[in-house]
Amino acid sequence: MSEIDRVARFVEQWREQRPDLDPSPMAVIGRMRRISDDFTAALVENYRRFGIGEGEFDVLCALRRAGDPFALPQGEIAEHTMVTAGATSKRVDRLIAGGLVSRHPLADDGRGRAVTLTQSGRALIDRMYPDHLKTEEALLAPLDRAERAQLEALLVKLAVG
Repeated sequence: MSEIDRVARFVEQWREQRPDLDPSPMAVIGRMRRISDDFTAALVENYRRFGIGEGEFDVLCALRRAGDPFALPQGEIAEHTMVTAGATSKRVDRLIAGGLVSRHPLADDGRGRAVTLTQSGRALIDRMYPDHLKTEEALLAPLDRAERAQLEALLVKLAVG
């Protein structure tokens, strides 16, 4: 039995055991959590093929999206990747060790640091990103374009509350 099918079984069991409660939110949230876990595992497997982790991929993407000169203040990277400054620093340290980014003082703020993609870092993210999109495409393959658009609209509605 698949994890998704288990959610239906759990909901039905709750309906039997507690008919006074409506477990229908569990049908949505349980499936979202299981799908998220499965999708994350598939994406992380792809990152590992290139020798980096999910967090490092996020940093490389943020820098590549920034455009030439492919640099951002480290604090801004934390905002782009939605993690703490400490987690960002650790990710950047791992990328520096791999020769994929460099860190240097900000010109206008001696306390701040900017992170820049190296040539190796740019080459890596440019190789990785097409594979990343292929993986995402495969994960969404059960949905046609209209269903994807509908799902995206619903997820945006949930995200903005």
